[in-house]
Amino acid sequence: MNELLFFSVFLVVVIVMLTLDLGVFHKKDHIITFKEAATWTAIWIGTALIFYVVIYFHAEWIHGINSMEDIIRLNAKHGHGLKLDGLSYAEGLQLYRKAMSLEYITGYLIEKSLSVDNIFVMIMIFMAFGVNRLYYHRVLFYGIVGAIVLRFIFIFGAAALIQRFHWILLLFGIILIYTGIKMFITRNRENKIDAEHHPVVKFLSKRGLSTSQFHGHDFFTKINGRWLVTPLFIVLLIIEFSDIVFAFDSIPAIFSVTQDPYIVFFSNIFAILGLRSLFFMLENVMDKFRYLKVGLAVLLTYIGVKMLLPETLGIKIETGTSLIVILGILSLSIIASVIANKIEAKKVRN
Repeated sequence: MNELLFFSVFLVVVIVMLTLDLGVFHKKDHIITFKEAATWTAIWIGTALIFYVVIYFHAEWIHGINSMEDIIRLNAKHGHGLKLDGLSYAEGLQLYRKAMSLEYITGYLIEKSLSVDNIFVMIMIFMAFGVNRLYYHRVLFYGIVGAIVLRFIFIFGAAALIQRFHWILLLFGIILIYTGIKMFITRNRENKIDAEHHPVVKFLSKRGLSTSQFHGHDFFTKINGRWLVTPLFIVLLIIEFSDIVFAFDSIPAIFSVTQDPYIVFFSNIFAILGLRSLFFMLENVMDKFRYLKVGLAVLLTYIGVKMLLPETLGIKIETGTSLIVILGILSLSIIASVIANKIEAKKVRN
């Protein structure tokens, strides 16, 4: 199996799942319950884990590996750092499979964790524009379709640049450290979205391209013989723009784990496919995770430092170590939030 065939099969599977999602299971607009969201979250996470198993046993399918020379070439190209001297093809292949699967699951965890911060933004956008909860899923569905296309362009474009200009990894590291520090400093700042004066709203309204009234779940409506965009479409556009901003943090973060664009893309796509169900699970309990932003800030800073160390001091932190550190940071932030909430609730009762 070569790269093009494997990638095509992957895209077909994604398209089929998305078609079933909107065309069968969510054909009618309805408010997503916590139980339904939890079920779909489990399905998407389960799918991502199945893909992890596929890579663990058949990572060679991704790039069509047939020899030890292929492994050596890809090891050097994508910076896996495998020690292959003296190994047979079977031994080298097993080592390669283990490295690829570990990079995938670590990248998936990073993207999944950072996507929580994106959920904060989505909630604010929906509330600012007064979107009916019946249409949340529809907007998020098309938002994710657009995100898949944009991620493809961004990831493979960034990978091509890294292959040509390796110093870009240094730039990514600096950006992540800056973002992590900024997130920590502004963690308690109340963010607001002014729907009436938002640049997208002003741009479209000045040119007479939009209507101020919602028209059910429609993104476009015909008024006096002219097609206009509805506020629901404007919300979709703003969510897409917010995802582009979010991608400038999350994608470089995964490149700290692997420089294989396919692994970056696969981990990214599986994480954002589950973003909708995660949104509906967390939309009413986001305020309970008061220290999550602190955890994400530390996570981004750690990843940024991890990217800089090999380029500056020649120190490389292994992927397995990073996975443990990332899990530790997230666990501590969640546990600290739960404990703080219990202490606060106890004070209120007393």
